Amino acid sequence: MSVATPLRAVLPPAAGREPFFDNAKFLAITLVVSGHLIEDLREVPVAHAAYFYMYTFHMPLFIVLSGYLSRNFTFSSGKARKLISTLAVPYVIFELLYSLPRLVLYGKLDISLLDPYYLTWFLMSLFLWRLSTPVWQQLRWPLTVAVGLSLLSGMSRLPDELSMNRTLGLLPFYVLGLMLRPEHFEWLRRRWVRAAGAIVLVGGGVLALATHTLVKTEWIRWRHANDAIGVDDLTGSLIRLGMLAAGALLVAAFLAVTPARRTWYSGLGAATMYAYLLHGLVVKVAERFYGDWAQTLPGVTVVALLGVGLAALLCTEPVRRVTRWAVEPRMSWAFTRLRKPG
Repeated sequence: MSVATPLRAVLPPAAGREPFFDNAKFLAITLVVSGHLIEDLREVPVAHAAYFYMYTFHMPLFIVLSGYLSRNFTFSSGKARKLISTLAVPYVIFELLYSLPRLVLYGKLDISLLDPYYLTWFLMSLFLWRLSTPVWQQLRWPLTVAVGLSLLSGMSRLPDELSMNRTLGLLPFYVLGLMLRPEHFEWLRRRWVRAAGAIVLVGGGVLALATHTLVKTEWIRWRHANDAIGVDDLTGSLIRLGMLAAGALLVAAFLAVTPARRTWYSGLGAATMYAYLLHGLVVKVAERFYGDWAQTLPGVTVVALLGVGLAALLCTEPVRRVTRWAVEPRMSWAFTRLRKPG
């Protein structure tokens, strides 16, 4: 079979889904969960390097895939309802849920629906990105405009409301996903590209290990303006361009080595939003029990591997059945027929 074979022919469908994308999403969520679990262990050099490396591209990867899978978004009633039930309502639910650990652990109750807490920023940003989809699809140079907005956002101290820093800073990855086509993923399946992808990922890990103490962590979090990180706008824009380029390169490399065939975790990859939204509750509790054992290389390894297991567990059907009310609430009762003017 030639590498030019259409992607749908290469990837046997499972319940109408393409395993390649579910595989990529599951592998990505394991990085997210493991990254959050080792965040409090960054005094161990290897943990800090791994954290820096994963954060360079794990959310850009999710955002690129989200953009690609949002290419057909319109303001039709069905799409709008899905936007509300899969993003807006879960955002409100988890903003409330994540206020509970803060209340129990820190005695602080602080709820602000416009200022996302912890990992709920992604729901807010994805909601706004998806709403903007029709605009990007009509621009002549959408990626250039998105990169420009990302650079400009680093020159201003934007408010935390609506996750503006991350929404604009990471916007190019969403627009990049919108611009991708099936043939781009076919190209990634070429043997030499897959080999190059593996080399890039290994080289990136080695580079992260060598440089992780030289780059401020805030650059990989996309939360602050240039002056808040301590650089002028020219330097900050160049660094931000470098982070965008590095993220895009590592995303391409990661996708190149992602299996295209159906695997044992393909089915789990269809439910990564469960792992994303639920794992933070576990992380906030687990961090309270880290002892000296975790502040070692073997301890960091164990915690990271537990993250892989936790990600898989949270994507399983039993967990989904119990938590579907929060992650994928049934909202048909809240909608009526589409109202038309006049």
